[in-house]
Amino acid sequence: MMESYIEAGKIVSKIRKDASKMIKEGCLVLDLVEYVESEILKQNAGIAFPCNVSINEIAAHYTSPANDETVIHAGDMVKLDLGAEVNGYIADSAVTVLADGNISERFTQDEINQNEELIEASAAGLEAAIATVRAGVELNKIGSAIHEAIADFKFNPIFNLTGHSLEQNNLHAGISVPNYDNNDRFKLDEGQAIAIEPFATTGMGQVNDAPGHYIFSYMNYKPFRMKSTQKVLNHIRKNNSYLPFSGRWITEEFGERRGNTALKQLSEAMAIYPYAPLREKKNCFVSQKEHTVIVEKEGCTVTTL
Repeated sequence: MMESYIEAGKIVSKIRKDASKMIKEGCLVLDLVEYVESEILKQNAGIAFPCNVSINEIAAHYTSPANDETVIHAGDMVKLDLGAEVNGYIADSAVTVLADGNISERFTQDEINQNEELIEASAAGLEAAIATVRAGVELNKIGSAIHEAIADFKFNPIFNLTGHSLEQNNLHAGISVPNYDNNDRFKLDEGQAIAIEPFATTGMGQVNDAPGHYIFSYMNYKPFRMKSTQKVLNHIRKNNSYLPFSGRWITEEFGERRGNTALKQLSEAMAIYPYAPLREKKNCFVSQKEHTVIVEKEGCTVTTL
């Protein structure tokens, strides 16, 4: 088990570093997510969830649909969140990059400085959290460390987003790791895997749903009168029953019209769960940094460095 966690972490770390170099003026988001996902498969690993590329005020859960024409612009605050699995054991990691290019044409120097500090804040929150992790630590202590580190920069964490525990073939395994002291006294056990992901913002620290649904999870098997929809559900049940999947993968397999129609019908019937992109409530910029760790008696092992 530990060997698989470590191997998945090494794969994610290398691809995260390589993909980060692509984040610059003119890069298509679609090219970035397809690069990340194809590189994971080239390493004989599985994709733990669709690569997320969430820009500026979008905090999480955006991945490209088919034929996405979204372009990254200089100075965009780009959150790259990716995951791989080896034998079902998952590595989940994220980094925030200010897109390279002529940033000064879009932002003042004060704005650039603030955006750079915002990225530092989420990184500081993650470092503080990792320093806190050990067997027996209460979850609220981790959240308190994150909040304090981000507040030192005079920013807010995202209060209604959390990290999460990981188990074999289970990306969100029941434990939520808060980004503030939420009074959760649950104690971590030695050997548990958790993904810690502080988000920092210049806004109020809350996210809500933005339009669109691009990421989905399988929920229940149900019979459908329309044969094409039933075929799509059978495909999802066979290939994506444990981990989140991209609508783009479905439209690539079944065509855009047929795939999107099926995704809509399956979502309405609660056979699959649709995830909306998450946007900061005041449309303020959000940064994120994330690592996967294995809890130890006197600390933790970070698998995604």
